[in-house]
Amino acid sequence: MDFIKGEVLLFNKPYGWTSFQLVKKVKSIIKKNISKTSIKVGHAGTLDPLATGLMIICTGSKTKNIEYYQNLEKEYIAKIRLGATTPSFDLETNIDHYYSYEHIKHKDLEEVLDKFRGEIFQDPPVYSAKMINGVRAYKFARKGKQIKLSGHKIVIYSINILNFQLPYFKVKIKCSKGTYIRALARDIGVSLNSGAHLVELVRSGIGEFKLENAISIEEFERNLVFL
Repeated sequence: MDFIKGEVLLFNKPYGWTSFQLVKKVKSIIKKNISKTSIKVGHAGTLDPLATGLMIICTGSKTKNIEYYQNLEKEYIAKIRLGATTPSFDLETNIDHYYSYEHIKHKDLEEVLDKFRGEIFQDPPVYSAKMINGVRAYKFARKGKQIKLSGHKIVIYSINILNFQLPYFKVKIKCSKGTYIRALARDIGVSLNSGAHLVELVRSGIGEFKLENAISIEEFERNLVFL
């Protein structure tokens, strides 16, 4: 591998790691194995710490192509809990409200999901990495400060039910760049006259790149061989 000339690496991000932590670890491993004191390493799309799955990491001159990979269609497998909400729309924060969910049937969920297919307008979570005056939004949210983020258009190319067992359901989603699956869970809950939050998220694909072809950071460190 020629990390200076440039490589496109596929990783399965560990649960609990930030995207920056994974990039930092990859960069550290590479620097230990080459004589260069500096090397460009960057990722093509953030994953939340509580999400796992595919991350594309580029090195060297390949970092110039990061924007191309960022704009590719994303595929996720999401497990969502009905009947409860959290401020972050996932498990980063504790449940703040409970709602009834017994009235929800499989057909009700299918009908609601149909409303989210195609181009939609989405309000991002306040617990997000979006910048506000140079500061990440989640830093304000964690301090209890009230903030308002501007919404934006996204595209849900497909969303299909994989499993339905109240109060949980699992869906496969193909969507555009900039889609917050946590926010989608929130909006689905509201549309079902209940509440909802994300309990598990795996990014299974980015364009033609698939999670099954990714490696763990441990495998990368263990098997790194330079030509």
